[in-house]
Amino acid sequence: MLILQRKAGESLLIGDEVEISVLSVEAGRVRLAIEAPKNISILRSELKNAAATNREAADEEAPPLTLLKLLRDAAGGLVPDREADGPGQKK
Repeated sequence: MLILQRKAGESLLIGDEVEISVLSVEAGRVRLAIEAPKNISILRSELKNAAATNREAADEEAPPLTLLKLLRDAAGGLVPDREADGPGQKK
């Protein structure tokens, strides 16, 4: 990891195509401008972490019928159980 100190108005280069400029430093916050080719993805790390967490949660998701049963149980029987009637039958 490279650690640099930069003042407002200064910049740094990553390779020949990416330039990061410090726009301002106010109240403990740094505003940066990043100039890079469109084919380079720029993403805040917390968004990347949130996306990974969402993917993990989706992989662990229960099947729809299990979720419906949980919903029925939570609603105290207010959601009709169509499976109990059998296919094509009405209550």
